[in-house]
Amino acid sequence: MALPETGTRSARDHALAVLRVRGVALGAALLPAAAAVVLLAGGITGRLGDGWDAVRWAAVAVAVPVLAAAAGVAAVIARARPAVSPTVQVEESAAPDLYRLIRDLADRLDVPPPSAIALTPDCDSWLEDRAHGARRGLPRLPGLLRPGGARRGDAPVLVIGSPFLWWMRVAELRALLAPVVAGTGPSAHPDIAAARRFVRGLDAAAAVAAAAGGPLPRRLAYDFVGWVARLLLRVGASHAAEMERMVAAAAAARAQRVDYGLRVVAQEQVGLAYAGWDRLLTRVALPAWRTGRWPERLDAGVVAALTELSRRDRLAEGFATRLGERPACDLLEEPGAVDRAVSLLAARLFHDGPAEPGPDWAPVDWPQYPDEVVDRIWRTEAARLFAVLRATENPTLAELIDRLVGEAAAAGGGTEELAARIGAVVAREAAAREGAVRAGTASGDAGEVVPLPSGGFPLQPPRSGRDLLAEHITAAVCCAAVDTAGAAPGLDWLDGPALLVDGERRADLARPVLALAEEADPQPLRDWLAAVGVRHDKPIRLV
Repeated sequence: MALPETGTRSARDHALAVLRVRGVALGAALLPAAAAVVLLAGGITGRLGDGWDAVRWAAVAVAVPVLAAAAGVAAVIARARPAVSPTVQVEESAAPDLYRLIRDLADRLDVPPPSAIALTPDCDSWLEDRAHGARRGLPRLPGLLRPGGARRGDAPVLVIGSPFLWWMRVAELRALLAPVVAGTGPSAHPDIAAARRFVRGLDAAAAVAAAAGGPLPRRLAYDFVGWVARLLLRVGASHAAEMERMVAAAAAARAQRVDYGLRVVAQEQVGLAYAGWDRLLTRVALPAWRTGRWPERLDAGVVAALTELSRRDRLAEGFATRLGERPACDLLEEPGAVDRAVSLLAARLFHDGPAEPGPDWAPVDWPQYPDEVVDRIWRTEAARLFAVLRATENPTLAELIDRLVGEAAAAGGGTEELAARIGAVVAREAAAREGAVRAGTASGDAGEVVPLPSGGFPLQPPRSGRDLLAEHITAAVCCAAVDTAGAAPGLDWLDGPALLVDGERRADLARPVLALAEEADPQPLRDWLAAVGVRHDKPIRLV
């Protein structure tokens, strides 16, 4: 096919334009030194007389600081570590079938195979170059699974979204990864690789300069480095963007040779997997993380969530029949170990959890989720609500309703003050937990842990005080239902913690609770309690 080669040539043209920016910068830095050398040589040979002395020494006075500044900027760029996505690297011994599939795919596409395979807890896949010189000799962890890292080869690392491995079938995964793997062809071109290294180095140097602290001279020096790096990035930005666009176009054109029809089906599965993964993280995993528990089989959970979605949604009919085909996770030797490592990384990424399990950060399997997570959430939130309301030693649901209505009446009919107090308590407890996590990370061996932004990448915006109040009232009601009406905590794969009455989920509690939380109207909730058979005069068991 001619199109991929044409795209590669166009990408090479833009890569050369990026490299010309580097050449111009280098020439500008060396020009004063070259002029000084010529003037000094002319003086030594006698070709330039004494009248050139002032010009000669002026040139030297300019060349020395310019050369020193250029050397400093070059040193920072060379030593800066480009950003690397937090991933779990899968060694070939842990997934020989997966590596074989990728190599066969690369052979069919006539491109070099990736140097390694890594997994990310996200619904995306890409190639990532980790061959930058500053990353040589990174610490490696023993065993089959290693976070981050890369081999010493120049080929990029193939990063695969872990939900794809569990939800997609083997043929679908191969079709989905074909355009990604095809990108190793242009990546192997020396000019494109050099241009990418240059851009990544500049970006890393700008980040280092922005984070630099210390004495004023040091900050000024790094400010200059950052200014130079950002200037070069701006000059070469358009060519770098066009280079990447051409590389992607060439890879897509080359991938049309492989499973093109099946790729359309695979793309449909990408959207479905993303919806199920997002729902699982926000509704199921996040509540567990907030209690100090992390589900250790998130990828298996996304299959359960999508199967439940196919049962509920007519638009998803037929997807459940795919489960009879071989899933892509069968390409792993130990899917459970991989799922556990990816699940722990997901907790770090999206909740800023500790990098290793501990007494206050324990794994939980799905069968234990209702008792260890849901019931614990309800008891903890109910205890917090009763503490804010200054309830008696053996509080009841009737006392909760009376105190809440009384406080609302005293405040002029609203519950804003109580909601604000609940929000303040939750914020203090969250800050205390974060401080404990930071202290544990600082005291431990963090040399092999990929640093993440403070707070991680939150899945949801902060909850308002009114939302927290409604959530705490719901928790107290659920505790009373479990203690007095034979209800049980449960797990809904799409909606998270659920109250089960006679084995069926009760989803009609939200409206009565909101009436009490927002309007201080207890009657809808009292009617609901009577319908379910909850004794609001009995004490509630707290944590």
